Amino acid sequence: MKISQSPSVWLLDPPHWRVAVLANIKDENQHRPVDIPPDAYADFDHIDTIRAIQAAIETDGHETTFIMADENLPFALREYKPDICFNIAEGLGGDAREAQTPALLEMMRIPYTGSRVLTNGIALDKNLTKRIWRDRNLPVASFQEFIFGDEHLRPELKFPLFVKPSREGTGMGVDMKARIESEAELFERINYIINTYRQPALVENYLPGREFTVGQLGRPDAKRFSRYPKWYEKDGFHRLAILELNTAKSTTPGIYSHAAKAQQLGIEGAPEYLCPADIEPVLARKMHRLALRAHRVLGALDVSRVDIRLDNEDKPRLIEINPLPGLTPGYSDLCIQAAADGIAYEDLILEILYLAAGRWGMIAPRDI
Repeated sequence: MKISQSPSVWLLDPPHWRVAVLANIKDENQHRPVDIPPDAYADFDHIDTIRAIQAAIETDGHETTFIMADENLPFALREYKPDICFNIAEGLGGDAREAQTPALLEMMRIPYTGSRVLTNGIALDKNLTKRIWRDRNLPVASFQEFIFGDEHLRPELKFPLFVKPSREGTGMGVDMKARIESEAELFERINYIINTYRQPALVENYLPGREFTVGQLGRPDAKRFSRYPKWYEKDGFHRLAILELNTAKSTTPGIYSHAAKAQQLGIEGAPEYLCPADIEPVLARKMHRLALRAHRVLGALDVSRVDIRLDNEDKPRLIEINPLPGLTPGYSDLCIQAAADGIAYEDLILEILYLAAGRWGMIAPRDI
């Protein structure tokens, strides 16, 4: 659905804020401890992404700076004194690392974009996320958490199975060995994950169907703070175009791995990103409904991306949610989805900023 790009009169003369963009960036020259996984730091951002976010925010008259989300972050925040932070920080390790920066900002009483502490902590833990979704009757594949590596496999899990780390993103720990055909392979892979990533392994029934990612913007009162209130439906959400990930010809056929995700768009070995996905309207509506319920059940705010795969009966199953989706222009899934809806990159970034500012009382709500 193409949407209007003419902003409303509201916020044509916006406030001028000091905005700190908080992130962890890839540095090819950084020291890498010898005992970390080979794909560690894969979810960190490139400096070009930070600069693109800053440039987008500055188009509306704001001042920006980039602050690395490391152990010096609290001191840098005190020095810069931002009005609001644009947070895409992944954190520096631990079982809820994506919650580290939001927790610090809460403690320092500094407004920031996106979901808050608990949601970021839960969403990184795929086992916990799936338990919550399952308890709310949302469809997930049968799964089991392996903490020690010698647990008995539950009878509802049938080969082929899929094994990955419980608390990683960006395809970390996922390669062609993630799809398991036998018990011997299973426990070898489980122990590899536990020992290499130092966290539980998630084992689930392999889903053989098509894979999609479903993004959304907004919240129930989004129209009151948006520059583009017509983007949003009556419930306050904008359902972005669904993106299909076709990995058949990727470097890891049938598996959306870290190696596949790292490939530049359009080159040999990269997945196909089909957006809008060529799917029946009934399936599209069902996936939008499931993604939004998954978002709201976990308390996500303003923006998220939910990954879904079809089972052997072509029924959608929730895989995971990213309340801190990538924002590299022309590359990240959410940006591709927004572009398919006619949303310019600058407007996507500013929308995330202004929705957050509305939650923190930094702008007055419009009358609707």
